[in-house]
Amino acid sequence: MNKVLRKRIITSVILFVAATSCIFIHKIIFITALFGISIICFKEWCNINYKYFSKKFWNYFLIKIFGLLYIFIFFVSAFLLRGSSYETSFFFTYLLLICICSDIGGYFCGKIIGGKKLTRISPNKTLSGTLGSFIFCILPLVVFNFDFSTKNILFCLIISFSCQLGDLFISYFKRLNKVKNTGNILPGHGGLLDRIDGIIFVMPVAVILKSSTIF
Repeated sequence: MNKVLRKRIITSVILFVAATSCIFIHKIIFITALFGISIICFKEWCNINYKYFSKKFWNYFLIKIFGLLYIFIFFVSAFLLRGSSYETSFFFTYLLLICICSDIGGYFCGKIIGGKKLTRISPNKTLSGTLGSFIFCILPLVVFNFDFSTKNILFCLIISFSCQLGDLFISYFKRLNKVKNTGNILPGHGGLLDRIDGIIFVMPVAVILKSSTIF
């Protein structure tokens, strides 16, 4: 196991423990942590887009407003999903696990199998990694309820797809600005936005799915 991978695993475990603690201890702690995360992510968004958009004031101003809206939707969605009960807290944790398993599947299958590249936006993404993400995202069903119904599997696949879109979305802006990471706050990952870019996309999607009559 190389040093980068070791750092990624240790950082991921610490983040998950910290996240679940904030989710379950108290709603106020969760909101405070969520607010802090949102501020950091917005700051990283502004930093990565400075190089490309700062040449014109209005371009940079608009991209900052877009980023603010982007993070605000994430904040509100996460707040609504966390709710006020243990049931909603478990559901929120379930969402995080789907995203984490999707990322793990994409990383390992992409590294081990490799193969055809998925898109120019993110050269490290492969079709095998995408397939791995879809396969691994179903694993949380084993932890929570063993209910491998079509509805539950479809829910996991949609969440994984949204998570991957979020990753590609931030990758596009990093590539546009010719930066590797959104920051350096997390060892092995880069910035906080690097780590939760998929989760940010997932939250509003999960709100829509949960509000629908299908799920």
